[in-house]
Formats: sequence, C-alpha cells, structure tokens
Amino acid sequence: MPIDAFRPDHFRLDSSDPNFSSMLEERLLRTMILDPEVVASVASIISAVRRDGDNALLKYTSQFDGLSASAMDELRVSSCEMQQCLNDLDSIQRSALEKAAARIHKYHERQKQTSWQFSEEDGSYYGQKVTPLDRVGIYAPGGKANYPSSILMLGIPARVAGVKEIVATVPTAFGPEGRLVFAAAALAGVTELYTVGGAQAIASLAYGTQSIRKVDKIAGPGNVFVTVAKKLVFGEVGIDMIAGPSELTIICDGNTHPDWVAMDMFSQAEHDENAQSILISPDGEFLDRVAESIYKLLPKMKRKDVISASLSEKGMLIKVPDLETAAIVSNEIAPEHLELSVEKPEALLNKIRHAGAVFLGRYSPEALGDYCAGPSHVLPTSGTSRFFSALGVYDFQKRTSILSCSRNGAIDLGPIAMTLAESEGLEAHSLSAAYRLNSLAAE
Repeated sequence: MPIDAFRPDHFRLDSSDPNFSSMLEERLLRTMILDPEVVASVASIISAVRRDGDNALLKYTSQFDGLSASAMDELRVSSCEMQQCLNDLDSIQRSALEKAAARIHKYHERQKQTSWQFSEEDGSYYGQKVTPLDRVGIYAPGGKANYPSSILMLGIPARVAGVKEIVATVPTAFGPEGRLVFAAAALAGVTELYTVGGAQAIASLAYGTQSIRKVDKIAGPGNVFVTVAKKLVFGEVGIDMIAGPSELTIICDGNTHPDWVAMDMFSQAEHDENAQSILISPDGEFLDRVAESIYKLLPKMKRKDVISASLSEKGMLIKVPDLETAAIVSNEIAPEHLELSVEKPEALLNKIRHAGAVFLGRYSPEALGDYCAGPSHVLPTSGTSRFFSALGVYDFQKRTSILSCSRNGAIDLGPIAMTLAESEGLEAHSLSAAYRLNSLAAE
C-alpha cells in the first residue's frame, strides 16, 4: 500500500463492539498458511533432495538463492573461515556480538536439566536420564535480511545443552554481506555451516546428502517454504516448533511516550508484510496519539513500505475498558512477543497465560530481546504459545526414563500389572509379570 494511502485509524477495534471477536479473529494470523501449491512445491523439493542429494541442493540453491556452485565445498564455510570473519570485524561490531553471546550463554546456563532418581523402601529406584542430542541442524533465515542474532539464539542453547555437532544452514553468500552471520557462527560454536536455505536446506538436514549428514533435530524460523518443509519432515527428525511471521502485542496504560510505542510496533512490522503489531489500551486518547506518531514517523523509516503494508493488513489498535480486559484479549491473541508497558507490570503478568516472551515495563522494548537481553528470540507464533514454549536448552536435550525394580518391588508391582494387562486383553504382558511372581513364590 502506498504511504500516502495509509491511515492508522483503518485498523482500530473496540472490545465493546458486538462483532469484536470476529473482527479480531479476521485480522489475527491464526493458522499457518498451507497453500496446496506451496505444499506440493515443497514436497517436490524434498523428494528431489532425497533422490539426488547434492545435485538437487546445488540446483535449488542456484535457482532460489542465486548462489551458483559446481560442488558443495563451495557452499561450505569452514571453521577457520568463520573465525576469520569474527577476527575481521571492527571492534564495535565484535564487541556487540561477544557481549550478546555472553548474555545469551549466561541466561541459558540456568536452563540446563540434570538427571535425577529416587529410591523406595524396597530397594527399587526410578529416575530420568538427561542426554544432549548428538547432532542438530539450526536454520537462520535470510533473503530480506541477514540474522546473526538468530545464529546466536539457536547455536548457544544447543552448545549449552552439550550438543557435539551443530550444523547451520543460512541462505547467505560468503562475502561482506554474510560476515556477521559467519562471525556469529564462530561465537555460537557451530561445527558445520552451509550457505543453503529454503525447503532444500531443511530436506538436506532431515535426510542427508552426499556432503551433509542428517541431523536428529532441526530448529529455527524461516519463510512459509521452510515452515512447510519442517512440517513435512517432522517424524523423520525432530523440530522445535512451527514458526510463522513475527508478532508483537503491547498492552499500555497510556503513560508511555507514544513515539516509543509506535517504534516498537514498527520493529515487528519491518520484518515483512505478514508481521503483526497490536496495541491494546484502555486509554482511547492514547491510541489516537500513537496513531499520530505512526503516521508522523512512518515516512522517515527506511523500510516504510514493508511497515506500511504490515500495519495496513495485520496491525491493530484495540480499545478496552481496563487492563484486566487487555490481558483477556492478549490471552486470546497468544502473541509471540508481549510488552506490558504499564505502571505495575508484575501484577499484570499474573493474568497472562499465553505469550512466547513477556517484556515488563516501559524500558523493556522487544528489540532488546531480539538481540542481547539473554532469552532466545526463537518463539512460538500464530497463537501457538498456547502449547509451544520459547526455544531453549531443553529443546536440545532428551529425557530417558529409568526403572530398577528390586525383588520386593517386583512382588509388589506384579499383581497390579497383571490386573491391568488382563483388563486390556494383553496376555503376554500379564504372564511376563506372573512368571517372575511364580518363580519367586517357589523359592
């Protein structure tokens, strides 16, 4: 939409409107886009990569990413090259990356899970063994922008978890435009890096090619082709979540500077045209002031066309009677990012049930979380924060149940198992316990 045709008041909603729920649902990104043509296209790419391996990967990388190569070695960035990119950064950029990496590492150290067990009086013991995954793939999106921050947010939790092999795929050419991405990979502990993207990258990680060994799990956001590819390969490998376009909801009491709020909305809208920025407030006049700020600041933005399209199609300014209703509406939205820009954010936090990440207070813009606050910015979108969590160390660990029954434990549990097995009609299950009981009774 042209800038001069854009008006913020086009996306005003009021929770008191009888049609509010349907109007809200209409503008929400509730479901992943599964266009049959996209699904068919992605399935074809996956099939070709499974069949032709490197040759298909080279073909699609040239076709979709514009990176021509005659062999996979040309698309692989070595550990030495990653480190050289880090060494070549100017002091300001390197310091920023290193400080962000340190904060992300510090945060995720607290997420590490450990094995545990407990014993019973009869000598039996039970527990859980926590083990890092052997080999994971991390996908950092590219195309419209490069995201070194995503490499840090994905690679560092995997490294903290104890993953030995971290394979990164990024649709970014080796050169000046990719140096920050590759430098971030060095800091994140990436062990293999390939400049491939899209559904073809997901297929190569899931099934392997002559040059890329398959991984156990794939993590990281991407465009709709990447998202569909992850859905189609799930089961062959694990995935972190199904991530769609970026989202931000802000609850504000009306006492934050409207320019701050407008710019926070821009920070999500500039990702792409499908990103979603929502402001909820009980102060109607404040909504007016934010709308004025949006219209005032928008022409000054480098990505104004993308921001304008995003706000026009997906943005919302929602009037509610009070902050409690704001929390109810937010829980219905279940946003990826939620800013509580209010006087007492901790009190309002108690009413929030669904959000990928929550930013408390007027001095906690979502942008800080995107880069350096500490928690991973890989978060559930499209309302999936109702059942998905923020990516973390636990996504790169698996849990194995441990059971050790003593002689007396078998005597105690055997009859219970026999009764339940017989009720399910599973004879061998019952006899498995009965044989031990009979032998023990004969001693």
